[in-house]
Amino acid sequence: MKKEKNILITGESGFIGSHLIDFFVRNYSKYNIYGLDVLSYASNKKLTNHLFEFPNYFFEKLDIRNRDEIFKFFKENAITDVINLAAESHVDNSISNPILFAETNIIGTINLLDAFKKYSSGRFHHVSTDEVFGDLGPNDKPFNEMSPYLPNSPYAASKASSDHFVRAYHKTFNSDVIITNCSNNFGPHQHAEKFIPTVINSIKNNKLIPIYGNGKNIRDWLYVKDHVSAIDLVFHNGMSGNTYNIGANNELSNNELVSLICDIFMEKKYHDRPKELVSFVSDRPGHDRRYAVDCNKIKKNLSWVCQYDFKQSLSDTIDWYFKKSD
Repeated sequence: MKKEKNILITGESGFIGSHLIDFFVRNYSKYNIYGLDVLSYASNKKLTNHLFEFPNYFFEKLDIRNRDEIFKFFKENAITDVINLAAESHVDNSISNPILFAETNIIGTINLLDAFKKYSSGRFHHVSTDEVFGDLGPNDKPFNEMSPYLPNSPYAASKASSDHFVRAYHKTFNSDVIITNCSNNFGPHQHAEKFIPTVINSIKNNKLIPIYGNGKNIRDWLYVKDHVSAIDLVFHNGMSGNTYNIGANNELSNNELVSLICDIFMEKKYHDRPKELVSFVSDRPGHDRRYAVDCNKIKKNLSWVCQYDFKQSLSDTIDWYFKKSD
C-alpha cells in the first residue's frame, strides 16, 4: 500500500537517531521510514534491529559521503522527506581529526541536499547543535535564533557550515528546509564517550571520574525524548526556512552535574562514596564556558514544552547504564 511519505532518517543507529526513528516508526504507520547509517564506532544497530518487525521500516547501511550511492538510494526509494542526524559529533575527536568532520558533516550534508533537491518533494530537516553559536559568559543571555555563529571547535565549525548550506539551499533553490539547534542531550544508550555516560560508567566501575579543567563549564541538559518530541513537532509544523532552538533550561556546571549524579547513586545505594572518585584532568583546547539557548520561539509558535522531569530522567538514565551489562 502506498504511504503518504517516504521519510529518510540518517544517523538512525546513533543515540538521538535511534530514539527518533523508533518514535516515527511506531507513531506514523502511514509513512515509510527509511533508516540510514554508516554504522561507525558511535553507532549501534542493536538499538534499532527491533524495528524490522514493523512493515513500514527499512534500513540501508550507507555513508553520506558516497555521493553516487546517496543519489541512487533517493531515486530507487522515492524519498520524499529527510531528517538528517548523520554526523561526527565528539568534540575531542574533531580536535584530533578535523578533516573527517568536514567530510561527513559538510560534504555529506551537501550530498543529501543535492539528492533531496533532485528527487524529493517534501521537507529537509537538519538537526544541529547550540555549539555553532560559540560560548557565553555566566551572565550573558541565552542564544536565540538570531545569534551570530561563532564556533570554537572543529566539530562546531563543521556543523555551522552545514547549517549555512541548508539555509542557502532554501534561499537559492527554494528547498523546503528546517534547522533545529539543540542543547546537550542525555538519556539511555548514549555512546560511552559522552560526558554523562562517562561519569555513570566511572562510578559503576569504581574508577576515577574525569572532569575537564576546574569543572565550572556550564551546559543545558535536554532529555532525548523531549528532543524527539520537538523534532517531530518542527518537522510537521515548523515554518519553511526557519530555525528553532531546542533546550530544557537545565543549566548545570559539570561540577554540579557530577555531584547530582553522585547523589542519585547514593540514594539508590548503587555506590557508597562516589564523590571520592572525582578527578580533575587537563582541560581540552577551546573548551567553551557555557551553552544556553532561548526556546521561546518553539514554545510560542509551536506550543512545545518539555514533558520529562530532569532529575527523574537522569535517574532513569543511571538505571539504564547501571543495569546494562558491559
